Amino acid sequence: MGQTDKRNLVYTVKDLCRVCYTCVRECPVKAIRIIDGQAEVLADRCIACGNCTIVCKQGAKVYARSIDQVRQLFRSGHPVFALLAPSFVAEFEEVSEHGLFVGMLKKLGFQEVYEVGMGADLVAGEYEDLINNKPGKGYINSDCPAIVSFVEKYHPELVGSLTPVVSPMVATARFIRHTGGKDAKLVFIGPCIAKKNESEEVDEVVTFSELRQMFTAGRIRSSNVEPSPFTPPLAMKGAGFPVSRGLLQSMCLDGNHVDQRVIVAEGRVHFQEAIREYADGILGSMQLELLCCEGCIMGPGTSPGGKKFVRRKRVLNYLHERLEGNTDKLERPDSPEGLDLSRNFDPDDQRISNPSENDIEKVLHRMGKFSQQDHLDCGACGYDTCLSHARAITQGLAEVEMCLPYSIDQLHQTIHKLADSKHKLNSVEQALQQSEKLANMGQLSAGIAHELNNPLGVVIMYSNMLLEDCEKDMQLKEDLQLIVEQAGRCKSIVGGLLNFARKNQVKYSRTNLVELMRISASSVIFPENVTYTLNNELSGTFAEIDQEQMVQVITNLLKNGLEAMPNGGRLAATISDSHDWVIIRIRDEGTGIDAADLEKVFEPFYTTKGIGKGTGLGLATTYGVVKMHRGQIDVKSNNKPEKGPTGTEFIIKLPRKRNL
Repeated sequence: MGQTDKRNLVYTVKDLCRVCYTCVRECPVKAIRIIDGQAEVLADRCIACGNCTIVCKQGAKVYARSIDQVRQLFRSGHPVFALLAPSFVAEFEEVSEHGLFVGMLKKLGFQEVYEVGMGADLVAGEYEDLINNKPGKGYINSDCPAIVSFVEKYHPELVGSLTPVVSPMVATARFIRHTGGKDAKLVFIGPCIAKKNESEEVDEVVTFSELRQMFTAGRIRSSNVEPSPFTPPLAMKGAGFPVSRGLLQSMCLDGNHVDQRVIVAEGRVHFQEAIREYADGILGSMQLELLCCEGCIMGPGTSPGGKKFVRRKRVLNYLHERLEGNTDKLERPDSPEGLDLSRNFDPDDQRISNPSENDIEKVLHRMGKFSQQDHLDCGACGYDTCLSHARAITQGLAEVEMCLPYSIDQLHQTIHKLADSKHKLNSVEQALQQSEKLANMGQLSAGIAHELNNPLGVVIMYSNMLLEDCEKDMQLKEDLQLIVEQAGRCKSIVGGLLNFARKNQVKYSRTNLVELMRISASSVIFPENVTYTLNNELSGTFAEIDQEQMVQVITNLLKNGLEAMPNGGRLAATISDSHDWVIIRIRDEGTGIDAADLEKVFEPFYTTKGIGKGTGLGLATTYGVVKMHRGQIDVKSNNKPEKGPTGTEFIIKLPRKRNL
């Protein structure tokens, strides 16, 4: 059919698609696949009903336009005839006189304008003959191309039940060719998208919406044309073909036959139900008159927002005007001799085999549906049930993310992960700030310690020399002893500063970690109201560390734990490891450290103890020793009973080997 791409009649404008799944919900054959969050029309499965183009509020679902191809026909030099669907009176209500509408078409470039309602009269005659000659045979009407495509693709076993008669459009085209219009180019104008792919016997198809665009581009209005008649023969009862039961009313059958032997259904839900019941044999030999959309007057090629029953009224008024006072037109003329209106149908099975129950169950579990109570069947994904959605996923038509409850749950999990990541990031940021602060303090401490070391050494040396020269009973000797003691104390403080500044050397040795903990604990006196336990969770006993310095670190932490528990409690040390790291945890059940003090615990000279009870260098030295080992030290504490058990835990993480 001209240049229309039959394999891509309906497609998605991806930039406009908002992935609302409305098109999936409205597609009667689920010919829309969601892939990477984008809706894609599967041309092989699509029956071109156009439902998706109607319901898509974003305009992302569109159909192939044929305006340019029709203009090329006008320029080809061939006569171009219009085949006008009878539903034009429902669409173009602003054109009050039908002759003016014909005049508008001729001004556009059409030489002749035929009523497709005339073709409907011819088709009705063929239907009558079939029903009268085969009274026990039930048929599915073949005038709606979307219905025909549905049967061929999704009920190929019913192809033999399709009425072997062409549609009114093709009947009109054959009539024109048969009566002398062999060289003419034929253009069907109607409300249907599926007509574009129906037959090669028509050169092009434009919808009413496309025709409006052509009128607008050509500035053609009913006010600037002369009226012109339709090319005969004119339509009779076929003028009422667009409305529900229109084909039946075009037949000359008695009322009882119409009422008792024919089932009429329209719309994406009802036509499928009728075909399913017909396939199951429930309907017997009933005749089915089916329309995929809500009747030709509401087709996807019509202007949006039209009122269905107003349009129906306009078609019936047109039929009444046509037949009023013309009783001779109630008798249908015979088809021209030799005009063949028969056709055949070919199965085009597009059904996808059903997946196994096991595969469906796996998909349901991925969506978080483990019991029947989890099947909400909300329809937000575009499928009626969760089971249908899972089946579509296994068939490659859908994605798990289409499930709204699943997506909401994933969103909540993502929010929690982001919150956790933010908390960790804040912790790392605080640790970096603290590390930078301590590094700066370490540089200052190292400078001060080096400056003090030399004069302190001189003071200690000369005071010791003077002390040796003094007699035992002299007051000077006592003063010199005090100088020596206090100078030695200053020397220890300077050593602590150097440890904090990491200026001392680390003497690595292969150390038994269990023995390290035993030696550290042996130098601490535990009171009776304190219970000390060592939990060994090591998989490897040895590590390369400076044993002497680490004994100092662990002893200091154990003593701090004891001092934090004046009323007693449990003091627990735990050693564990991974392949490359050793982890030492020391936890007490003491009073805890205030949150405001946690940032300062490793700073030199900072202490919460009373005057004379500490220098504030213990944890600073511990920090320095751990850093000299290229390790990490962290502290967790709670001093508020309402938030849980009080206490403090220090966590030391050391590399197992010096070169790690």
